[in-house]
Amino acid sequence: MDEARAAIDEGLDAVADHPDIRFAGYLQDAQKEYAEARITESIVARTDVPTPKDLDVEDAPYLNGMAEAIGEGRRHVLDLLRVGRVAQGEDVLGVMDDLYAVLVTMDYPDAITGNLRRSTDVARSLIEKTRGDVSVARVSQDLHDALDRHARDVLGKGE
Repeated sequence: MDEARAAIDEGLDAVADHPDIRFAGYLQDAQKEYAEARITESIVARTDVPTPKDLDVEDAPYLNGMAEAIGEGRRHVLDLLRVGRVAQGEDVLGVMDDLYAVLVTMDYPDAITGNLRRSTDVARSLIEKTRGDVSVARVSQDLHDALDRHARDVLGKGE
């Protein structure tokens, strides 16, 4: 990610005197991918989500990176559920909800936000699917725990 940041800086320096190229979208895509990676890193590491200022990226690429990081959050939740870490999956889902809450407040034309509305709609769909997966995993874990308690009660402690 540090190499990506350096490449973005180099690209911005190279087009400083060429706004037609500077704002053509290439560097915004790179900033979006960088923001997505850093936000995903914060989700997985359970640290504070960096701001656009922290990442030194423009607002629209940042918000689109945030929307895409929700998809990466879903992948992480599924990985956690596969190894039985349901509570941690619930925590990540909470972060995904928080990110989505920010995205839905952005009421600006798509020309300004880089088609953020569509990305936000996709993020909502991913969150709802993830919520379903976490709910099923929670019920399954609760059932498993209840069966274990019952087996201990019937068979006696320590057997």
